Amino acid sequence: MQKKPAFTAMVSAVALATLVLTGCQESAPPPAAQTPQVGVVTLQPQVFTLTAELPGRTSAYRVAEVRPQVDGIIQKRLFTEGSEVKAGQQLYQIDSSVYQASFKSAQATLASTQSLAERYKDLVSDQAVSKQAYDEAQAARLQAEAALERARIDLRYTKVLAPISGRVGRSVVTEGALVNNGQANALATIQQLDPIYVDVTQSTSELLRLRRDLASGKLQKAGDNGAKVRLKLEDGSDYAQEGTLEFSEVSADEGTGSVTLRAVFPNPEHLLLPGMFVHAQLSSAVNQQAILAPQQGVTRDPKGQATALVVGEGNKVELRKLQAERTSGNRWLVNEGLKPGDRLITEGLQFIKPGDEVNPAEATNVSGDKPSSADLVQSR
Repeated sequence: MQKKPAFTAMVSAVALATLVLTGCQESAPPPAAQTPQVGVVTLQPQVFTLTAELPGRTSAYRVAEVRPQVDGIIQKRLFTEGSEVKAGQQLYQIDSSVYQASFKSAQATLASTQSLAERYKDLVSDQAVSKQAYDEAQAARLQAEAALERARIDLRYTKVLAPISGRVGRSVVTEGALVNNGQANALATIQQLDPIYVDVTQSTSELLRLRRDLASGKLQKAGDNGAKVRLKLEDGSDYAQEGTLEFSEVSADEGTGSVTLRAVFPNPEHLLLPGMFVHAQLSSAVNQQAILAPQQGVTRDPKGQATALVVGEGNKVELRKLQAERTSGNRWLVNEGLKPGDRLITEGLQFIKPGDEVNPAEATNVSGDKPSSADLVQSR
């Protein structure tokens, strides 16, 4: 019975120690929270050239179908298919024997009527012939002159000449073929390839914006009223020559709501051939103070609104709503919401929220290279 007080004393001592320890733990201050570190990019204004990339096809600058203007048999073909020909160069020779005879006959008729008209001129003054006979002789002379001119034209047309300079295609006739004036099939086709047209399509809404840019002077002028155009070929390579915008179609396509734009390109090496598929890059505007934000720092809220977090005064995080409609490489072109000098957060976004104080440092997840003007392309 003497051990009970000792056991009671020991229990009381353990309880007292527990209370003391609990009191110490409750009075100890919590550990200080660390300021999160974020990576930032300081935005600077850049020269931005907006370029619309439009699909299109090439077409010859001029096209001429070679057709016979008299009937006859082809005697000779005087060109090499696929070669360059000059305007006025003879391409075919049609049998001219019949037309040569007609020409000589017309010459003889003219000589006879001229002689008669001259004799009547002397006789009419002496009243040896009537005035009516003299007038008829003069009319016959004029008709003979017209017949001779027609015979000369027909004889000249037996030489089929190139109407324009350019590259001649394949011949659809050979020697011995009978051809006719006004026939449906052309003998050959000549296409002028230097310069060459590129026809592209653009929506009417974009065309209206383009015209406003031209009127306001935002477009890069090339000549009196042309915008600069560059080409990307089917294999992805860039065409070395630069073209100019010539005109737009006078009416819109009711089915697609688009219009055709025509650009003209130098083609000295004939690299571009009619019918090739290309992409035309139309330089439509230049912004000397563009803000290009890295895509790592731009997000979308549930409503689709572009947003960004920046480091403001006192290193406090600020939320910005942006107008960012198009990309340029790995960056967004921001029209509103950011300004030069803003410190855009691109790293550590998952650990912060607006109003937090942060420790900014140079971002490591964004390339320091600025996009070149060749990369600033908007595909449509």
